[in-house]
Amino acid sequence: MSKYVVRPMQFEDIEAVSAVERECFTTPWPMSAYRRELRDNRLGRYIVLVELPEGEDTVTVVERIEEENGNGVRRAVGQLLRPFARPTPIARSSERIVGFAGMWLMLDEAHVTTIGVKPELRGQGLGELLFATLIEIAIGVGARRVTLEVRVSNYAAQALYRKYTFREEGIRRRYYSDNNEDALIMWSETLESPHFQQCFRQIRETLDERVGGLVAVHL
Repeated sequence: MSKYVVRPMQFEDIEAVSAVERECFTTPWPMSAYRRELRDNRLGRYIVLVELPEGEDTVTVVERIEEENGNGVRRAVGQLLRPFARPTPIARSSERIVGFAGMWLMLDEAHVTTIGVKPELRGQGLGELLFATLIEIAIGVGARRVTLEVRVSNYAAQALYRKYTFREEGIRRRYYSDNNEDALIMWSETLESPHFQQCFRQIRETLDERVGGLVAVHL
């Protein structure tokens, strides 16, 4: 069974991220957009999901990254991440990037910009893990709410977001350029509210039971 590590996106990852994105979306970002985000956007946070080489476990990889970069590690699930740092772990040619996610942090709001997982790996909770990790980063840097856009026809994604307390609060007409589809604007409850914290904790416990033994988070 495959094991994975979630870590910050690096310049060396951009080509692989773009390849995965082309499998996920009809209108992917150009690689230059990711370069600008990583180089210039101090409000951006981007992460990747890396499938480990066969025979290499999460503990070995995390220890290697920690040794190379002097950064602490938190195993996935149930723990709030400290404010996002920008370590520079070396992208290894033997690692395979299979997912990615990103968001912008603006004042006290976090705006999810993208999430994608290779189509053949969907249904295993990996996309949800990336989404939950973004929320943990948002909590760690003091954001009060999280927002995102989602296609009006994407009922599966809407159901996932509603599970995390997101609700529709608006609509962007003809938002998606590939087919002019409308987007729902969804917002989470206030992240520090007792209801959100209880809900998020319970969801993460369930998610950990599903994928926690297979994933380590290094942020």
